[in-house]
Amino acid sequence: MDKQRCPWPANHTLAIAYHDTEWGVPLHDDALHFEFIVLDSFQAGLSWNTILNKRDNFRRAFDNFDYKLIANYDDAKIESLMQDEGIIRNRLKILATIGNAKAFMAVQKEFGSFDRYIWQFTGGKTIDHQITDMGTTPVSTPESDAMSKDLKKRGFKFVGTTICYAYMQAAGMVNDHLTTCFRHDASRMK
Repeated sequence: MDKQRCPWPANHTLAIAYHDTEWGVPLHDDALHFEFIVLDSFQAGLSWNTILNKRDNFRRAFDNFDYKLIANYDDAKIESLMQDEGIIRNRLKILATIGNAKAFMAVQKEFGSFDRYIWQFTGGKTIDHQITDMGTTPVSTPESDAMSKDLKKRGFKFVGTTICYAYMQAAGMVNDHLTTCFRHDASRMK
């Protein structure tokens, strides 16, 4: 018998794997937090499947999302990225990624870890919206509004409230798996 899952992965193999193993699992690893920030910022205006299809290319192009390296990218590296057909070649998003790496490290210095900082927006716990119909899934919340405002104040780019909310879903800060999805309860347990 097939597992009952949220409908958004449809029959896209990478989306199914992402849904079943990553999406909505509470994240507490700074390196993965940064990867999710990069991917969500590049996703702005595009489909998530486009990003998943290019995820390995992003990983290669952006030095495995090593924010310490990315913070020091120079003009030559930026031009190299602009020529890389495997990623989204958007200069503003590339420049934002470099700036976000610097802002990310500043947050780590202030709070001890990015994880400690970012989870404050949900009081350190996963918010379970008990979604029964994908049509009722929010695209932003007061928590994502507050996160967006604070990240922008700290110099982050491409962190509007909708992007922040998508990030919160991915990082398990909110549980938006349908209550009928086999991952709904499992995601809360991590």
